[in-house]
Amino acid sequence: MGKVLANDEIAQSGIDALEKAGIEVITTRVAQEQLANFINKNNIDALLVRSATEVHKPLIDACPQLKLIGRGGIGMDNIDVDYAKSKGIHVINTPEASAESVAELVFAHLLTAVRFLHNANRDMPLEGDSKFKQLKKSYANGTELRGKTLGIIGFGTIGKATTKIALALGMKVLFTDHHTQKETVKVSFFDGQSVEFNLENSDLKTVLEDSDFVSLHVPAQNGYVIGKKELALMKQGAGIINTSRGGILDEVALVDALENNKISFAGLDVYESEPQPEIKILMHPKISLSPHIGASTVEAQERIGLELATQVIKLLK
Repeated sequence: MGKVLANDEIAQSGIDALEKAGIEVITTRVAQEQLANFINKNNIDALLVRSATEVHKPLIDACPQLKLIGRGGIGMDNIDVDYAKSKGIHVINTPEASAESVAELVFAHLLTAVRFLHNANRDMPLEGDSKFKQLKKSYANGTELRGKTLGIIGFGTIGKATTKIALALGMKVLFTDHHTQKETVKVSFFDGQSVEFNLENSDLKTVLEDSDFVSLHVPAQNGYVIGKKELALMKQGAGIINTSRGGILDEVALVDALENNKISFAGLDVYESEPQPEIKILMHPKISLSPHIGASTVEAQERIGLELATQVIKLLK
């Protein structure tokens, strides 16, 4: 029925579903420069990737028999989507599957930063036995999230998932988005109860000026969404989290804002010079760091695998 190359790994749930439908799944990790040759030699019908493999015009031109390109995740900046479609290739992604995982990571960084855990976790093994009281005093001025305002820049699937956690924690939420003016957000609880919140779009300036913390949820852009000018608009001592894409937040301007105490902290999962983030970022005491793991939970990868498999089966059939 068809052959699929899952070049950046796929959850076992996805492999099982594809094989059950009679589709052969190859999970060999093929180097970028050998990819076209491998696809042609093995008569691959569908190429599934995450963020590591790039599917640009030269690869698409070199593989005329390719019927489908699938991205496990939401961002499509490593695929020439329009060009692939112009060649009659289906292009799919899984925008819903990892939203909750990314949203929870936003709050992992937020909670870490407001209680200084990223530094306390470094200091305690070194000085926890000898300077316990000094450390206790150093980290005694944490703040609560409840009652604070979270500004969401980009109100897509992940922005909305982040909003739900914020509302459940008792935060106020402001959002700005080019495509959404009004939104009813439903926060569901374990026992079947739910509460609905009606939110209205604000402009970027209002969100930056009125938020205690700002979280970025926009796709890759040409140029910065948040640079020196935007950081200057933020509240004195505000925090900023970026789990979307490197290159939408000006890291030089960010370091300046942190050094000048304009911004009190940042939480970064993505970086301008990824996969080799700048040493100034990696060593900064006011930045909570993670290595682009927003969608990397067991649950998200299972959902991504199943969702990709469902779409591939439908399209290849």
